[in-house]
Amino acid sequence: MNRLKEKYKKEITEQLKKEFGFKNDFQVPKIKKVILNSGTGRVAKDTALVDAIEKDITAIAGQKAVKAKAKKSIAAFKLREGMDVGVRVTLRGEKMYDFIDRLVSVSLPRTRDFRGLELKNIDENGNLTIGIREQIVFPEINQENARGIFGLQITVVTSSKDKKQAEKLFRLLGFPLKVESKK
Repeated sequence: MNRLKEKYKKEITEQLKKEFGFKNDFQVPKIKKVILNSGTGRVAKDTALVDAIEKDITAIAGQKAVKAKAKKSIAAFKLREGMDVGVRVTLRGEKMYDFIDRLVSVSLPRTRDFRGLELKNIDENGNLTIGIREQIVFPEINQENARGIFGLQITVVTSSKDKKQAEKLFRLLGFPLKVESKK
């Protein structure tokens, strides 16, 4: 079993039950899934570069990424129906916990000028969205062989009912959230 999942089951659930007064383990917020997403944007017509982005996201996630296709044509954006507009992958289960562990302990500290995640990144439903500017912060990507630099979005979806529960869950999991400043 993954060390983060083991920590969640043994320590974090008990702490959350005490703090929020949950009577049942099923009431305790948990992570449902992690979604990695990257829009291809300007390079959508360059199929080799889109394939390189797909390959990099597959390496980062440890699971095959899929290309997102345009559903309809938009002339103003020079977009045609069926063109590749992004690459995404959804992680659940063991791979999800492995990815979160690597993200928190290795990748985020490698980010340039990183001072913690803003609390505003957690929405009202308790989901955390992180924007990464360069994919090379992940150790799976070799900087010399990287075809291009691209950004990606990571969304961690939880089962929490509100922002406060989710914030406590993320802090206990080791996410480097900034401390709310009192003005």
